[in-house]
Amino acid sequence: MTDRKTELAANLAKVEQRIAAACAAAGREREEVTLIVVTKTYPASDVRILSELGVRHVAENRDQDAAPKAVACADLPLKWHFVGQLQTNKVRSVVGYADVVQSVDRARLVTALSNEAVRAEREVGCLLQVALDAGESERGERGGVAPGGIEELADLVARAPGLRLDGLMTVAPLTGEYAGREQAAFERLMDLSTDLRRAHPAATMVSAGMSADLEQAVAAGATHVRVGTAVLGVRPRLG
Repeated sequence: MTDRKTELAANLAKVEQRIAAACAAAGREREEVTLIVVTKTYPASDVRILSELGVRHVAENRDQDAAPKAVACADLPLKWHFVGQLQTNKVRSVVGYADVVQSVDRARLVTALSNEAVRAEREVGCLLQVALDAGESERGERGGVAPGGIEELADLVARAPGLRLDGLMTVAPLTGEYAGREQAAFERLMDLSTDLRRAHPAATMVSAGMSADLEQAVAAGATHVRVGTAVLGVRPRLG
């Protein structure tokens, strides 16, 4: 355990240095960027160590892994973010622990989240996942609403009981015009965020960038970066 804590502390320090350097290069304050550590496939014991090291935001992408981990770590001062594709049959479980769902991409999911949030007497933050590899009106390969669908979906979330519209999220596309152009993709997301905030001024959160491209996300203006491998190491193979 001590060795693992030393390892995680060293990795966190490196990531912190990268974020601080990226902020300095972009003329931004370090406090403008929140680190979310993606703990998927790693045990609750790692989450506990991260909390001891000062991490306050963690993310998961599979409910079957996240739900028991959240229960095991319920005593810790953490905000849980759900970042994976979310099926409606998992919504009740996810609403039980997630403070923010970053992968909202369709009206049916908004309705399900709203119903469960009201039932659980919770307020759940929502980010619209934007598919920058989609056309203006299609859905992306890995989920996400097309840029042309943001306004309608945002209005739906904003009106939904139990939900709070927090902003936008994206994953750098592997195909299409932004493939290999992470910073351009994140700058496009920032433009979409600016458009969104005209109608919804409180929706200021922009979640973009992961271990490999957090610098480009910070340069573009992201408020939150989602880092897994750079903190926790290469993921164990899932059976």
